[in-house]
Amino acid sequence: MDREALYRDPYPVYARARAAPGLTFSDELDAWLVARYADVREVLSRPGDFSSQGALRPDVLPGPRAVAELASAPGGAPVVLSTDGAAHARYRKPLTRGLSPARVTAALPFVRATAADLIASFARAGQAEWMAAYARPLPAAVIGHLLGLDPADVPGAVRAGHRAEELLFTPMPEDEQVAAAREVAALRHLLDRHARASPAEDTLAGDLARALTDRNEIVSNTENLLLAGHLTTTALLGTVVHHLLRDRRQWELLCARPGLAPAAVEEAARYEAPVQGFRRTVTRPLTLSGTKLAAGETVFVSFGSAGRDATVFDRPDTFDITREPVRHLSFGHGVHGCPGALLAREQITITLELLVRELPGLRLAGEDVTMAATLIHRAPERLHLAW
Repeated sequence: MDREALYRDPYPVYARARAAPGLTFSDELDAWLVARYADVREVLSRPGDFSSQGALRPDVLPGPRAVAELASAPGGAPVVLSTDGAAHARYRKPLTRGLSPARVTAALPFVRATAADLIASFARAGQAEWMAAYARPLPAAVIGHLLGLDPADVPGAVRAGHRAEELLFTPMPEDEQVAAAREVAALRHLLDRHARASPAEDTLAGDLARALTDRNEIVSNTENLLLAGHLTTTALLGTVVHHLLRDRRQWELLCARPGLAPAAVEEAARYEAPVQGFRRTVTRPLTLSGTKLAAGETVFVSFGSAGRDATVFDRPDTFDITREPVRHLSFGHGVHGCPGALLAREQITITLELLVRELPGLRLAGEDVTMAATLIHRAPERLHLAW
């Protein structure tokens, strides 16, 4: 199997890895695949033995011209996702404050108004491509709002964030790399200007600017937050609607019982983890699930596989919004648990409540759904809907 095939449908590989004794080495990932729920939870619970450095190792290294473009802008510092210990705690503290339940609650009127406006913008058309019309714009607008960005700057900033991802995970000709790097550099200059203007503001950008004094750290962690702050939610907005409509009974059940919206969010996260997993680096010789690992070896901790573990979840390959709740690991666990999980849950719950009220006749339209070739944000490339 090549890497793209794995990225588009990793579940058969996960199933074989869960059934095999010990850990399975994946050539495509160049890492030991941690596939069982108990093993995933154990690794996430032992950050001292499994370092987060290199959590998002790139698939592609940009060429020297692209690197030179990036070097022209501030940034390039470590971020919360890929640090350990005191550095991780320092980077995480302003995120925990900025994404606290009180801050999320305060943002909900903006979320509801934006969600309603987006749905109203296409409701009369009778059809829409969901990812472009709603699943990408809503989380982008929300994270831009929380950061305190000018709304006019948000679409370009989000696009540049995607270009940053493409630079590291999508093979491109050199000229295209350079063009992408220029967009990323422009984003970093924008975030730098915004950070220097916002230390006194009660925003996420203000929290980061006050907590981190180094210019490169502020820019890097704001850029990381901008991308992470909407990718996970965009992915879940795609997969929850896809799976609710793929089995019409699930959609009709939600329409009849709108109070199941939060359960539908959790089931979507379990069934199709938006971030399929992260790498960890072994820090000392140890044994995991009967497999001996040397210091410096890499494991891929699969949240997506953990959510399909039959020892934990009954009928794990069935999407069922009435499932008895069992804690999934799709938002991580332990010190690296996703600080934006509550915000993501609220956006998707609000969306489902709006959809069942405004567009109860919603259905999938036309072509088969193709999943994006990435494990970072598992979502449909396009999702055509009609009503």
